[in-house]
Amino acid sequence: MKLITLLAVVFSLGISTGLHAETQQSEAPDFTLKSNSGKNLRLSDFKGQIVLINFWATWCGPCRQEMPKLDALFKRYQRAGLELWGINVEDDPGLADKFLKKNPVSFPVLYDVSSEVSERYKIDAMPTTVIVDRDGNIRHLHRGYKPGYEDIYRQQIKALMRE
Repeated sequence: MKLITLLAVVFSLGISTGLHAETQQSEAPDFTLKSNSGKNLRLSDFKGQIVLINFWATWCGPCRQEMPKLDALFKRYQRAGLELWGINVEDDPGLADKFLKKNPVSFPVLYDVSSEVSERYKIDAMPTTVIVDRDGNIRHLHRGYKPGYEDIYRQQIKALMRE
């Protein structure tokens, strides 16, 4: 059973996954994925910028709840050097496209249809948010979402911008 399918079952049953946040410093695995604009985006091309990566799925209620909060965060800090990518983990990008037509966002959405990137990042909860510093290191990892997490993201991004 694919990891993403297993996560869908876990969340639909309301099983706790031990969601939490971690502060760490390890090199972010590089990847290239196609975005909803049709362009390929490569993480290593964005060294020098802070990149917030949000792994999400349309079946995930907290993901859908978090999307407008992430969009507001992106709009506020984009000019200051924040890059924000939503990585959809479903094997059918049409599901994400349909969702985005009704719930548009201004940041790029990338498609991880093979789950290769999700596996490299060891994604075990939906949503998962990874904040990568200007040097290409993972500095913060958040599993799950509850209202108010965006305030934590904002504080962490501002601290990284001051470095």
